[in-house]
Amino acid sequence: MSCGYPRLVTTTTSQQELYQFLEDRFACAQACADCARECALRASLAEPDGSEEDKRVRREGVMCAEVCDATCRVLSEQTGQDETGLRIQAEWCRAVCLECAHVFDEYAGAQDGAKACRICAQACTDFIAALA
Repeated sequence: MSCGYPRLVTTTTSQQELYQFLEDRFACAQACADCARECALRASLAEPDGSEEDKRVRREGVMCAEVCDATCRVLSEQTGQDETGLRIQAEWCRAVCLECAHVFDEYAGAQDGAKACRICAQACTDFIAALA
């Protein structure tokens, strides 16, 4: 079982490859934190007793904020996380962010939220690639 480093971290792995992996991990965590903030803000601006569209934006925003926050915490911890767990968390985050971005696209004034979701999804994609 791997400890959350790229699959083939060995004595032949260069310092540059390890630094790049850590930079990708940090960039993903940062994008997740930014997305969580933006989604929480967007959800708080939607009327809780408003239209079905408001309720959908609120629900998606809250879910995305929670998943992104959890992903940020997982990526920021330096405990013995396994590669499979990191991959699953990043893939889940990517999927939720893309779904949330599509919902935000349809809601007036939510373009910043959609953009943050797409940036986070791309950072997750890049991090997953670093695990390969």
